[in-house]
Amino acid sequence: MLLEIKNLKKHFTLDKQRTVHAVDGVNLNVKAGTVVGLVGESGSGKSTLGRTIVGLEQITSGEIRFDGEVLPSRYRASDFRRLRSAIQMIFQDPFTSLNPRLTVGEIIAEPLGFDQQMSANDKRERVAEWLQRVGLRPEYMTRYPHEFSGGQRQRVGIARALVMEPQLLICDEPISALDVSVQAQIVNLLNKLRKDLGLTLLFIAHDLPMVHHIADRIAVMYLGSLMELGDSSEVFNNPRHPYTRALIEASPQPDPRLERKREHLLLEGEIPSPVNPPAGCRFAERCPEVMSRCREQKPQLIARDGGHQVACHLYTTENPSD
Repeated sequence: MLLEIKNLKKHFTLDKQRTVHAVDGVNLNVKAGTVVGLVGESGSGKSTLGRTIVGLEQITSGEIRFDGEVLPSRYRASDFRRLRSAIQMIFQDPFTSLNPRLTVGEIIAEPLGFDQQMSANDKRERVAEWLQRVGLRPEYMTRYPHEFSGGQRQRVGIARALVMEPQLLICDEPISALDVSVQAQIVNLLNKLRKDLGLTLLFIAHDLPMVHHIADRIAVMYLGSLMELGDSSEVFNNPRHPYTRALIEASPQPDPRLERKREHLLLEGEIPSPVNPPAGCRFAERCPEVMSRCREQKPQLIARDGGHQVACHLYTTENPSD
């Protein structure tokens, strides 16, 4: 197992009386060479989880293991230098994540700066190679980020992340800031690169159908907790948790005729505050199938058929032995 996350918690202290429970007891394993899609609404804690893995956020409690090594709860400069060739991240906004004062060539070559064995000419050749691999021309290395479109800037961000050829790539909603026409191109590019390089991806997004296209497994997150986890096709075609079903229902059908005839499952109510999360199921206040037990006891993520896991009392009630 390349990545193992055990009972991970990340809380942000606002003041003496208020704490944001951004990630609250997540368990997740990622096998080498696979893609795990992490989906959920904005504010569910997806990006925070990704940022703790790369050391941009300090772990409150729990454990993250990478290739058997327990990662530090708080990264030091030496940890970033040591792990930069193994774990990298693509950020959501391709404009703000690129330094506007540097050329594209300097941005992509920056991770190579600590390699004393590479000459300046070797670095230029590596940059040119990666520009081509992400679908850009080598001569673009002298241009600045503002001279590119959003999709091109994201390709630069991908090249910067992969120039060190890491084992694990965290993709933090890499397509949400892009035009719809460009999103599929970026997903297909990532899919091709991960197959060519044998990459392992944690793909964070809120578009479940798009995640289904690229992921081997899907994890559904809501208000800091995992609601459902399983094989991509199984979760998408046979969702167990009411929240997963709602996410799928919220995605429009490509065929407008089918979309007009389709009945939508509309969620009512507001997302609870992560400062004061519910004692029971996090989804109870919005769930169309809520029971009294849901408001009193938090369901555990349990395995069903074929390893499909779901945290819902609909199944623990039917099968008390589970």
